[in-house]
Amino acid sequence: MNTEELQVAAFEIILNSGNARAIVHEAFDAMRQGDYDLAETKLDQANEEFLKAHQSQTELLQEYAGGTEIKVEIIMVHAQDHLMTTMTLREVALEMLELYKKLDKK
Repeated sequence: MNTEELQVAAFEIILNSGNARAIVHEAFDAMRQGDYDLAETKLDQANEEFLKAHQSQTELLQEYAGGTEIKVEIIMVHAQDHLMTTMTLREVALEMLELYKKLDKK
C-alpha cells in the first residue's frame, strides 16, 4: 500500500468519525431539550458513520493480514485516535441518555 492510499484511508476514517462526533453532540443537545427519541435517532445515525469508518479500517487490516506492508504514518495514528475517542463519546452518550430518562421519571 502506497503512502497516498494510506492517507486516503486515514482521511476517510477522520471524516466519518468526525461526522459521528458532530452527530453525537446533536444527541447531547436533544437530551438537554428532553427529546429522547431524537437523541436515540442521532446516536443511531452516529453509529452509521462509525460503520463507514470501520469499513476503511477493516480494509487496512485485511491488507495487512494479507501480507501487505503498511507504513504507519502520523495521520493514521491521528485517525485511529479520532475514531476511538469518538466511539467512547458515543458510549458515554448512550449511558447519559439512560440517566436522563431515569431522572425524568422521578
